[in-house]
Amino acid sequence: MPSLNNVTPQVSVLSQAKDSVSLALTITADLDYFRGHFPNAPILAGVVQLDWAVKYAQQYLGFGSLVQDLEILKFQVVTTPDMTVNLSLERNAKGKCLFSYSSDKGQHASGRIVFCD
Repeated sequence: MPSLNNVTPQVSVLSQAKDSVSLALTITADLDYFRGHFPNAPILAGVVQLDWAVKYAQQYLGFGSLVQDLEILKFQVVTTPDMTVNLSLERNAKGKCLFSYSSDKGQHASGRIVFCD
């Protein structure tokens, strides 16, 4: 299997507070995740969106390295090449990470990530 080298979107911080961050992710057509998924109508897989939500929650909000559970996952609108989507991450009162992807096309995905203590 070929290695994946181009796997990170272009990220800009839109706003940041102690328990929340809003990021703009520019998802270019040359990301390796689009190869073969699907050739005539490429979409960004939900597992990639989850991976990015976990990664940026750890990076910007200081969550731990292990995920214990995923809750209320919803995927509403597909994410396609050359889109910019906003990723909102928030630490709630119970210490869980709420995430939401949205763009001018609507809400793409949302859910809660439960990290191990």
